[in-house]
Amino acid sequence: MIELEGVPELVDPVMVAAFEGWNDAGDAASTALAHLEKEWKGEVFAALDAEDYYDFQVNRPQVFMEDGVRKVTWPTTRLSVIRVEDADGKGKRRDLVLVRGIEPSMRWRSFCNEILGFAHELGVELVLVMGALLGDTPHTRPVPVTAVTSDPDLARTMSLEESRYEGPAGIVGILQEACTHAGVPAASLWAAVPHYVSQPPNPKATLALLNRLEDMLGVRIPMGELAEDARAWQLGVDQLAAEDSEVAEYVQSLEEARDTAELPEASGEAIAQEFERYLRRRDGTPDGGTAPGTAPYRRESGTQPPPPKPGGEPPRPGETDEDGEE
Repeated sequence: MIELEGVPELVDPVMVAAFEGWNDAGDAASTALAHLEKEWKGEVFAALDAEDYYDFQVNRPQVFMEDGVRKVTWPTTRLSVIRVEDADGKGKRRDLVLVRGIEPSMRWRSFCNEILGFAHELGVELVLVMGALLGDTPHTRPVPVTAVTSDPDLARTMSLEESRYEGPAGIVGILQEACTHAGVPAASLWAAVPHYVSQPPNPKATLALLNRLEDMLGVRIPMGELAEDARAWQLGVDQLAAEDSEVAEYVQSLEEARDTAELPEASGEAIAQEFERYLRRRDGTPDGGTAPGTAPYRRESGTQPPPPKPGGEPPRPGETDEDGEE
């Protein structure tokens, strides 16, 4: 039985989760959640027992000094709560429950059940799990972010891709499925990270995930210096690519493939939506789409190509599927 005596009653709570590891290319998803915790000063109220879910030879504890005293930090998953008093720029309040951790080494079903226990106790209405995968996408174009769900009703009301993925799964997909089977609406958001520049950090992918999260929830997220960091990151990759002719040619081929796949009208729609986002930010209203229970989110056709194997699970780095796609 989970008791949450220290957590006040929440308003329209949404659970947002991200995990370091296989489902976190470029650390884009875990960094996005860390950004939310930092900007909104999330208060940790629970942590899962590390010994139940982690192999300490895979995820080792860290020893550090604090005020002259040696301490140990164990790998785990922590839950924090954020109370957004002015979620939409018009005085509406909405609360978020953040789940941030490392992909567990064992007992995944128990792990998901424990998180679901917290979701039920807190009255969570929707679970969104963020992830990032390696893909054949150029770093010079907008980061593709795909939202998928196994819930047909949620797919219809929020205009999401319905999962059709078959293959190896990470904790992002497993938690989404566990939520769906438990009757909790859930979806996963996937950012595509260029496989030729996969090392973290990737602020451009992090920013794209947060923009899509903002659109789906109707919650205005303070982005801080992420936009500037994303521009600096792209400039740095541009410079590195320019120093290697083979890499430059490869990036150009990815750009041509991407641009060819995007119809002019689709690109126009994406530009229009970006302009709408600018106007909303200028007027102090939330960016983009809608929250659950309102009109469906309008998909950015110009920046949302079909997901790699709709269903949200990425291939392992270096693997390809039967169609030759990563």
